[in-house]
This record gives sequence, structure tokens and C-alpha cells, in this order.
Amino acid sequence: MYQKLAVVGATGAVGRIIRQLLEERQFPIQDIVFLASARSAGTTLEFRGQPVKVEELRPEIFDDIDICIASTPDEVSREFAPWAVKRGTVVVDESAAWRMDPKVPLVVPEVNPRAIEQHQGIIASPNCSTTQMVVAMKPLHDAGRIRRVIVSTYQATSGAGVAGERDLVNGTRAAMLDEPYEYETFAHPIAMNLIPQIGSAQHEGYTSEEMKMVWETQKIFGDETIQISPTCVRAPVTNCHCESILVETEKKLTAPQARELFDQADGITVLDDLSTGSYPMPLNSDGYDDVFVGRIREDLSSPSGIAFWCVSDNLRKGAATNAVQIAELLVASRAAT
Repeated sequence: MYQKLAVVGATGAVGRIIRQLLEERQFPIQDIVFLASARSAGTTLEFRGQPVKVEELRPEIFDDIDICIASTPDEVSREFAPWAVKRGTVVVDESAAWRMDPKVPLVVPEVNPRAIEQHQGIIASPNCSTTQMVVAMKPLHDAGRIRRVIVSTYQATSGAGVAGERDLVNGTRAAMLDEPYEYETFAHPIAMNLIPQIGSAQHEGYTSEEMKMVWETQKIFGDETIQISPTCVRAPVTNCHCESILVETEKKLTAPQARELFDQADGITVLDDLSTGSYPMPLNSDGYDDVFVGRIREDLSSPSGIAFWCVSDNLRKGAATNAVQIAELLVASRAAT
């Protein structure tokens, strides 16, 4: 039985949601440890009505920890995860550090839950833009086998951290008042603007964020033949990533069939009534764990294409919720043995 859980990065924006989810979902653990950098160590957080002192991340802290959920920069994960695994801790990691390591399963519980069985101490959670897309792809892939995906993302500033959100708020205020503003995070103004680059130049004109969507999706489905053409755009929205997706399947699916498949799938909520203006938007998706799908229609340019729009809270399902769900799978698998 898993008895003690640690949250690394407990004081951060995603860490706050992880703590909230562990309480809301009544995660079956007897003891909890909150870990952070030396700067945050010593502060106190509340969990289940009790104060918990934040401790500094260090190797020996993992001597008696069974599971760790970590939300840290890549370089921090690369340093601490081996410490934890060496001491017998299973690490559920949200950074990009381990996602493409062939020894590390990359897991979205609604899509490939059994992949956790192959873990060797670390389980990776995908990039937020990948996570919501593969959840939406899963029922269509099972029914018709997806061969090609064209996706354009419209990603919220919260995906760039607290400074990204601050840039949006302060930059918008400055733009409205026609005042100058020095952006902290973005190379271009995000207020009243769209930035068609997230991440660095990576591969033949694609960015690192776009290639994450390609490589991670293929790994999650275990199929490198799925063709993916992504364009990732930063949008002037505080929270929730939006994606316009076209999938082409081997077996033709009609729009009503696709709508029914989405409606029956775990982790998906369908909002799809164009006549009444019912479709997912950041404002009606914020704070929820599901992936919201709408604007479902057959593609006019492809005989076997389904186009749709999906929105998801990138701090919840795109990060915190997915990691907590992976930890729940670990607990369930241990209980079953």
C-alpha cells in the first residue's frame, strides 16, 4: 500500500491545484509532504484542515516517500527524480525532462492507462496541448483509426507561468491607456495580439511546442505512423487552451457518429449546438477537469475527415489533474495486486 505522498513544487500555480485535487478527490494516502525550493521552504500550507510545513527539496527527504507528484522546471526534475527513484519513490513528473525517454511511460489515463505497468520509477505526464488533443482523439481513433491530424492551438498565457499571466493583465491595461509596458515573458506584445510561436525553433520550421505534440502523441498511441501537422499560437486569454483539430480516419465517421463517440468517452464533455451558440470557450471551460468538444462536423475537403474544436483548462487536465489521475492509477494497481 502507498502510504506517503510528496508534492514537489507545492507552492507553485500547478502545485496549488494538485493540493486542491488531492483533497477534492479524497486521494487515499495517510501522510503528505510538501516540497519546494529553499526560497519557499519553511512556509506553511493547509491540507485537509491541518497545517503542513513546506520542506526543502533534498535527496534524503525521499527515504520514506512512496509516490511523488512533481511540477518543476525540466532541470530540477532531471536532478531530483533519480534521487527519488533510487530511494524507492515512484515519481509522476509533469516536466518535459523524461517524456521522450524510452524507459519512461508517457501517460494520459483516459488514453493509455496500462502504460503505467512499464514504469521503472518515473511516469511522465504530457505537454498540456498534447494532453487535451489525445483525449479528444482517443474515441475517434478506436472507432476509425486516425491516420492524419492537422491542429492549430490557441494557448493561454497561464501556460507560460505566473509571469505570462501578469504580462497579459498589465500589457492589456497599458495598451488600453496607450502607455508603454516592458514584457517579462513574451517576445512580442500579447495584449490585443496573437503570437504564432511557442517555444524555440526545433525542426524544419516547427517550434519545440509543436514537435512535442507530434512526438508525444505518437508515443502515447504507440504509433509513429500517425501524421501530425501542428501550429501553436499564444493567445490573449488568461487560462484554458483551445484547439482547432481536423482528423482523417481510415474508416469514415459521420458527424453524428463522432458526436456520439465523444459523448460516450471518459473525460469529454460535448457542447455542440451551433444554432444556440453552444460550444466550448475558455470562459465556460475554466476550472473543470474534462476536455470540452464542440463544432463537430465533417470536413469539406477530405472524404474521411472530422473537424472539431476542443478546449481544456491547461492548469487542470493539462497538468495537475492528469498527474493526480496517474497517481490514482498507481494506487489502484497496487491495491489490485
